[in-house]
Amino acid sequence: MPTVAIVGRPNVGKSALFNRLVGRKIAIVHDQAGITRDRLSAPGKVMKFPCEIVDTGGIGATLDDGFAEQVAFEVDIAIATADLILFVVDAHDGLTAIDAALSQKLRKAKAPVLLVMNKVDHDKHEAAFSEFTKLGLGNGIAVSAEHGRNFGELVDAIDAVLEPLSPAEGETPEMRQPDGIRIAIVGKPNAGKSSLANAILQDQRTIVSDIAGTTRDAVDLPCKFKNEHFTLIDTAGLRPRAKRDTSVEVFSAMRTEKAIRRADLTLLVIDLASGITAQDRKIAQLILEENKPCLIVLNKFDLYHPGAKKKARIEEATEHVKRELFFLDYAPFAIVSAKENDSVDMILKEVIKIRNQSQKHPTTGVLNRILQKAIEKNPPPIDSKLKRRMKLYYGTVALDKTSELIPVPTYILFVNDKHLLSQSYGQYLRNQMRESHPAPGIPIVFSPRSRERRDLTPGTFSQKSH
Repeated sequence: MPTVAIVGRPNVGKSALFNRLVGRKIAIVHDQAGITRDRLSAPGKVMKFPCEIVDTGGIGATLDDGFAEQVAFEVDIAIATADLILFVVDAHDGLTAIDAALSQKLRKAKAPVLLVMNKVDHDKHEAAFSEFTKLGLGNGIAVSAEHGRNFGELVDAIDAVLEPLSPAEGETPEMRQPDGIRIAIVGKPNAGKSSLANAILQDQRTIVSDIAGTTRDAVDLPCKFKNEHFTLIDTAGLRPRAKRDTSVEVFSAMRTEKAIRRADLTLLVIDLASGITAQDRKIAQLILEENKPCLIVLNKFDLYHPGAKKKARIEEATEHVKRELFFLDYAPFAIVSAKENDSVDMILKEVIKIRNQSQKHPTTGVLNRILQKAIEKNPPPIDSKLKRRMKLYYGTVALDKTSELIPVPTYILFVNDKHLLSQSYGQYLRNQMRESHPAPGIPIVFSPRSRERRDLTPGTFSQKSH
């Protein structure tokens, strides 16, 4: 599809314009300059003709964040690959020397450049329009990305450029690459998430730095492996809530948590060099609470007890994970080094295994036989307060239709009183199910429902449907 790149100096409203063109809030919008660093891309939703919209970091201004050179490199890539460039300026600030310098750079680009004067919220701002004609990019279009002012005019101007780039009537349009399995890469800051994404892609697609908090937005990165499509979602590192000391970090955390919810599977990236921390366990708990399929990635293996024999290092790392993340016992793990590109290909291989196994959930009949055998082996305990024992009448399987690629089944258990299913006995039943019907990477979710015994036909494990 044609690509539309949004460029300009920091804090002119590029991300707000990006969000409006793609029809959802993907990029973080904030008054602080230099928020966007990585290239963000998403399909345009408001144009007549299909296209990919690319948001870029601000360039030209001096920012004390240490990322100016890398951000400029990402912008150069966006400009070089764009079919249309939206050059965004701030009508409030008027023409600046940085705008003039950027316009000279953009006039050398192969793609046409459309001047967009943003933050025009009132008619009184139109007095500043004439000075932008000095840039030599035409009269431009005055808009307010925040309030949608003159947005239809901008969309029409974009469509006018896209129309000749789109297939003629009767031709087969180029289909957008399918999303495939959506994989959220999550973990604490500096665990190596962006390095891992770049290693999987075999491309420097996201900015990597030793500075914690480098990634701010959740960046969707399409890739292909063994003729299968995937979308990697590189996310901001999650710090404890009490330590999120800026609104930008709060927004970044919200984007990360949303990425976990919309993903088909999560990669929990652990920094082996520093070991599993309390924050790693909190992120693992978040994945567990969302009932998400998971693969634990033990990164920085090259720094884990260097000098010792590899087999001993692997055994020690394995025991460390099993001990510290015991509650996430359904998640298999891969031991890698993103920096050294060691065993990175195992990650998507494991994801494919998890996907394949997830399609083989037990039928209602198999489920009830597993549960009946487990209860006969170890009956439920008598509740000390209610003075009763849980009775399981039957179970059935319900699939979450929101994720057909890696479905997580919910096992609905019809019992005499759902409050009698204790946490420990529920874990016992999960362990018995995993032993009888292994499904690595897939959580086992029980949903107990209280039922009156008289509503059922005779038999402890009736399979009569509700």
